[in-house]
Amino acid sequence: MRSGTVMLGGAGLLAAALSACSSEPDRRCVDRDSYDHLKGYRIVADDHCATASGSLGEGADPDWYYDADVSNGWADDGTFSRSQAVDRGGFGSSSGSGGG
Repeated sequence: MRSGTVMLGGAGLLAAALSACSSEPDRRCVDRDSYDHLKGYRIVADDHCATASGSLGEGADPDWYYDADVSNGWADDGTFSRSQAVDRGGFGSSSGSGGG
């Protein structure tokens, strides 16, 4: 009976881990017009992507960038397609919170 309990507990943890896979992929608000071939896209505050028109000023193009590698305020190797991020696992190797 005891081993059955442990086995069920392990199955519950596995189910929780698998359900996390189907959750929202990691995303960052970036300025599409800021692309640098070495750094990627500059991360900006999330509220720039939350509004329909954005608020970065003329010449800026804020958009959500999913499943990216994040380093020093820049995001690279991600995708602008949420569905593509979910399809490839949705696990970015990013750290920290949204831009600012």
